[in-house]
Amino acid sequence: MDRYKPLRARTITLVGLMGVGKSSVGRRLANALELPFRDADSEVEAAAGRSIPDIFADLGEPAFREGERRVIARLLDEPPHVLATGGGAFMNDETRALIKARSLSVWLKADLEVLARRVSRKDNRPLITGRDPMDVLKEQAALRYPIYELADVMVETGDAAHHVTVDQVIQALLAHLAKTEEPPQ
Repeated sequence: MDRYKPLRARTITLVGLMGVGKSSVGRRLANALELPFRDADSEVEAAAGRSIPDIFADLGEPAFREGERRVIARLLDEPPHVLATGGGAFMNDETRALIKARSLSVWLKADLEVLARRVSRKDNRPLITGRDPMDVLKEQAALRYPIYELADVMVETGDAAHHVTVDQVIQALLAHLAKTEEPPQ
């Protein structure tokens, strides 16, 4: 019997702070479950015809969030896949309601020190441009953690290798489904 079959019935949406590994873990999770992978940030860039930093600079965060909401709604209408969202996507009430209704949501959580180290390596994150990454992450954690807690499952990733996190996500989702699914009659 294919024990992963229940995980292929609905889209699996990854949420969490920047740098937690939603995209990299998402790709590996999709591969492990033999599902397509979608990255909301890449899809927003493709739809807008410009990079996220350019969208933020030219149009501002509210315009980005509205585009993100529309793109995620479209992606959630597609057949089951693994979806990595931007760190702020789950904060939007409408987007969060869509994610909760049409997918299994997974909050990937890691220590802020780990995230600060990771996000400091790249310069493509408009929310930390010109700021101390740790300060931004602390602010975001204070605002976002109470909302991220609404996800179906939470997985503490630590600084583990991606394949370890993928295994943790699969086990957490299987446990969640075992608790919430109706037993066969």
